[in-house]
Amino acid sequence: MKEYLERSYRLLHRQQDLVFFQIAIKETDLDIGIPRDKLTAGLVEGVKQEIIKVRSQLEQYIAANRIFLHTLEPYLPGPDAPEIVRAMANAASTSGIGPMSAVAGAIAQHVGIYLSKRCREVIVENGGDIYLRSSKTRKIGVFAGPSPFTNRLALEIEPHRTPLGICTSSGTVGHSRSFGCADAAVILAPSAILADAVATATGNRVRNEDDLQAAVKFAMSINSVTGALAIKNDKLAAAGAVKLAPM
Repeated sequence: MKEYLERSYRLLHRQQDLVFFQIAIKETDLDIGIPRDKLTAGLVEGVKQEIIKVRSQLEQYIAANRIFLHTLEPYLPGPDAPEIVRAMANAASTSGIGPMSAVAGAIAQHVGIYLSKRCREVIVENGGDIYLRSSKTRKIGVFAGPSPFTNRLALEIEPHRTPLGICTSSGTVGHSRSFGCADAAVILAPSAILADAVATATGNRVRNEDDLQAAVKFAMSINSVTGALAIKNDKLAAAGAVKLAPM
């Protein structure tokens, strides 16, 4: 059974030059970092309204198309489906899994793009899935549950690689569904929607330490994925534009 931990992992992406605030609406629970001088009541309200709007689009679609919520297989929405629905379905289909695997990354990216029009520095985290835009090099800590790499290992992200999705799936931590046993499967891609879906599919492929290399190879075979990291116990495999650094 998975172990659910309080969101202490949020400390791993906090940056000293940014101010962080939280917004929770139903299942959506965001931790958002922006420059302190950009934080206003109006901006926070604007973010809330964006979340409500995009969630409403998703909820209305699901109410009329219940299979979208439950299927574990690729799903093909009609051309009249909301943009977020089509983006989630497209990202998930590249990994051979269901569209709800990309929901956290999709909302993080939607809010991140909204904020990027107002702030040069943006971090939006939603359940371990991150949208990052930055003009400076950032360290994002890796949370891998019981693995000894937790709180010791970080990804160093250079500014020219952003905007970037940094999404994590785990079979040992959290309440989201995984069919694998990875302590962490971390995917980097320009789209947080794609990174979220591929992280789930990558994590599904890890049952033990011997599966790490093949899981990372699978992730890197998907177009637009720029980096992949998989962790089980005290072993890891990495490929692509993954620059590891100590916390």
